[in-house]
Amino acid sequence: MPTSKTLPKGTSEMKKPILASLFVIAIALTPAPAAGQGQYLPYYQPPVVKGGPVPRLPDGHPDLQGYYGPRFNQSIYDIEDHPVARPGIPAGKGAIVDPPDGKIPYQPEALAKARDLGKNHVYDEPEAHCFMSGVPHSAYQQFGFQIVQPPGYFLILFEYAHSFRTIPTDNRPHIPADIKMFMGDSVGHWEGDTLVVDTTNQNGRTWFDMVGNFTTPNIHVVERITPIDSNAVSYEATIEDSTLYTRPWKIAGAWQRRPDDKDYQQMEFACIEGNQDLEHYVEGVGGTAKKVR
Repeated sequence: MPTSKTLPKGTSEMKKPILASLFVIAIALTPAPAAGQGQYLPYYQPPVVKGGPVPRLPDGHPDLQGYYGPRFNQSIYDIEDHPVARPGIPAGKGAIVDPPDGKIPYQPEALAKARDLGKNHVYDEPEAHCFMSGVPHSAYQQFGFQIVQPPGYFLILFEYAHSFRTIPTDNRPHIPADIKMFMGDSVGHWEGDTLVVDTTNQNGRTWFDMVGNFTTPNIHVVERITPIDSNAVSYEATIEDSTLYTRPWKIAGAWQRRPDDKDYQQMEFACIEGNQDLEHYVEGVGGTAKKVR
């Protein structure tokens, strides 16, 4: 159920955006997909369409510009493998490829906190309050995004919360460590056709998913963004935080170009930062009882 759509040129129709605070209701009311369906409703994943050779910019680097959607299994619900369904969270596979068991290598106290957040504090999910997703969560945020590549930069413009990442590709130093932001400070450089992005300075107020896998301001993320063909991009991210984890861990997935790339438009996403209007959460995850007419 994407919040954007393709509109005929010249059309002024506005979409009705889905508020982030409706995520859990949408999940709870959505049936599991049929086998082989290729996406996990209500979140759209572009179909895999084999592309041609990777186009090039004048400077010789890959030209990835256009509109994409993520293909990261069901990690938007839970970044870990989660074979057993829970209230509002259907069973599925996450995005973790290392460790091989698909689980975050938490230290014991951090694991206990994550489980408590998921069980007792789902109301605190940052995206339910319309906060930005952070890195790497924004890479598999379910609403689409646009890549733009002006000289010396790699820009990612997300529909969700109208957030964006401005990534210089000159490997410059990071900003001072005492400056903290939801999306952090990202600095990139090219290694052949792979854009390597180093992100620090996040504020520790984001989660990886909807079930309490949280972050701290100490998180350090290194992403590797590599084109597969003209329609698909391989994405990997290694996450480090010595205050939470026993070792670094890695996620992987793909960005797939939308089949309607040429006519697609990102439009208004009416989600106001700090939203407190969550009473329409279902009771099983902290909502109030609903009146039955």
